[in-house]
Amino acid sequence: MTNWLPDLSAGSGPLYQRLADSIESDIDKGLIGAGAKLPPQRDLAYDIGATVGTVGRAYQLLRERGLVSGEVGRGTYVLAQQSEGTKPDFLEPGQQGTRFVDAPRGKLRFDSTAAPDVGQGAIIADVLSRTAQDHPHEISSYTRDFPDRWFEAGSHWLARNSFRPASDAIVPTLGTHAAVMAAIAAITTPGDTIAFEHLTYSQISRSAGLIGRRTALVTSDNEGVDPDDFERVCAQKHPKMMFLMPTAQNPTLVTMPAARREAIARVARRYNVILIEDDLYGHLTDNTEPMLAEYAPERTIVAGGLSKSVAAGVRGGW
Repeated sequence: MTNWLPDLSAGSGPLYQRLADSIESDIDKGLIGAGAKLPPQRDLAYDIGATVGTVGRAYQLLRERGLVSGEVGRGTYVLAQQSEGTKPDFLEPGQQGTRFVDAPRGKLRFDSTAAPDVGQGAIIADVLSRTAQDHPHEISSYTRDFPDRWFEAGSHWLARNSFRPASDAIVPTLGTHAAVMAAIAAITTPGDTIAFEHLTYSQISRSAGLIGRRTALVTSDNEGVDPDDFERVCAQKHPKMMFLMPTAQNPTLVTMPAARREAIARVARRYNVILIEDDLYGHLTDNTEPMLAEYAPERTIVAGGLSKSVAAGVRGGW
């Protein structure tokens, strides 16, 4: 295209961002049509008095916004934009996707990670109603102190098989995800490595990455984490912490046998690795294996909550 230059006088922020915004604005106005070839990066850099790297970053930003496509040797071209009139109408909630909004009569839903609906809604409604009546001022204010019953509830909820945490070792949180991330943020620092299974609850690994933690992957088999590979990763990558779900692992549903848990604890102790045992699904199973925390109590943080067993909207965790 010829006789076109971006207007960089408007907006704020880095030059590459203002350049991308200017090009996007001109595409929206029709000044740059679909199929138009943007100026070569070197030419545009010369015209606006910027570096080639700045123009390259702007073009990359436009690609991420779905406005252009580029091929090495051919250039960067503007893509056709979908008009407002051709955008599909939103479907009614009951028609979205391939899932039933409500399970068919006599069936439980197993295509969701939320707690199974077994009629607990009425019980939760009653509890919330009585809570609002008995504690109206606490409802409208911030929580500044935690009553003993909160810690006792956490101790009771996290207890399973022969594992019984003390009340003074409990930290209330807004769900299990918050509990795990609080432990990661408190014990590790940006740049530290955290070990995960190749198949794991991805929201934790992504969240850890967002706060600057590195990731090391450990292989698993049909009995869970491979102790030999965990030891290899410990020796080579020196992780500060490892995140595991020994019981009903998400997404594989694998439950580690006792010997495997003991081996993982042994490796963690040898290399001074902190273990996070996410037992969110533990109460949904009849598994009787000792908790990982029983093999390495001095270095295991147990996290659990209500989202899978009671209700996903009740953000209670410890």
